[in-house]
Amino acid sequence: MTVHALVASLPDPDILLARCRALALLDAILDADAPTHSFVSDWREGVDLAFMDNGSGDQYAVVFDPSGVFLYGFDHESDATPWRESPRAHWPGLLDGLPPSLAHYPAAPEFQFDGFFDATVCVWREKDAEAWQCGQVEFGDDESDGSDWLFALLTDGSTDAYVSFAEDYFERTVDRDAVATILAREPLSHRTVTSLSSTADFETVAVQARTLGYAVQDHPAP
Repeated sequence: MTVHALVASLPDPDILLARCRALALLDAILDADAPTHSFVSDWREGVDLAFMDNGSGDQYAVVFDPSGVFLYGFDHESDATPWRESPRAHWPGLLDGLPPSLAHYPAAPEFQFDGFFDATVCVWREKDAEAWQCGQVEFGDDESDGSDWLFALLTDGSTDAYVSFAEDYFERTVDRDAVATILAREPLSHRTVTSLSSTADFETVAVQARTLGYAVQDHPAP
């Protein structure tokens, strides 16, 4: 899958936002010190940011701006990596058509590496637009931009998809029912947290959950 399939697979922005928040909360419970997925409410005034960093040189960011959503990913081993040539250069057409309301994000310092916007895939959706869009990029049959795996959890959104990821990444058994309650945005309980991690501090998790818009049970479930 390249970006052309991704734009047809991404959910609407409100669903995408909910999934990004859920991934951040799940990762924070499973490994508060090194989560793969994170979420920053009010990263900038009125703007939220979801971020993924797998620790191996690959990442993505999703910016939720009042003007729309800007999403980019970087697969350091993909055919579209800017490092395929020197000096670095984006895959032809990567940012073509990016609307003025979102065009400043590739230059954000947080998305720069050594003064360059390292990205292999970019997608956006302006407010009130009916579909996701991407630049006029072209790929051969065997070429990839990383879309096929970078955004799999965002396009799938299922409990099974997250459990499969988490058990592989965190190298432990992950409670499926606990994951399902968080993905369903049910009120967070002590039982859910302890089912995912025996060492997680519930009050710390509860603060983060409330920040992400989750209700929290006042008392532990019996």
